[in-house]
Amino acid sequence: MNTRDVVIFSGQRFQVPQCIQRIDHLSTHGWQLRYGGTKLYSDHSNDGSGAKRALALATKELLKRIATLPAPSRLRRTPSRKKQSDLPSGISGPIVRQRAGSRVRDCSFAVTLPRFGKTPLARSVYIGTENTYTIERYQEALARAVELREKAEEAYQRAATRARRAEALVLKTQFKDLLAAAR
Repeated sequence: MNTRDVVIFSGQRFQVPQCIQRIDHLSTHGWQLRYGGTKLYSDHSNDGSGAKRALALATKELLKRIATLPAPSRLRRTPSRKKQSDLPSGISGPIVRQRAGSRVRDCSFAVTLPRFGKTPLARSVYIGTENTYTIERYQEALARAVELREKAEEAYQRAATRARRAEALVLKTQFKDLLAAAR
């Protein structure tokens, strides 16, 4: 998990994990956790003396949330506003093409299958030729395409969560001394 160096208003330096932000505004001083919702961990001081303990509490809660919540996903769940069809996100079509040497055109859906940490796969779901195309075949192919996409999204989510939890274990050892201050 990424960390960054943060200098607070009092001049103290802290290594801060991703998903935790510093809030210093008028009478509010603390660390805001932004993972599975937000929560502010106040310094309970105006001079920043409680910043270390507040960061330790925020980091402890971050690790707890990572262990119990699925990782945030960057996958698009809804179609883009610019998409001109009513097909779900990641599915395009029907695509009509005539292959070399063929006398009839065929029709299919293009499905993008996301893979965590890798480039997405492109798959085609066959509907039929211009002689065999029917509404029923269209609907069956669309159902297969949606099922392929949903399975890929679930696998992506599982892999993202697994990776985030592995990062949290590294973070836990990296911040072992700080977490001891949270007790």
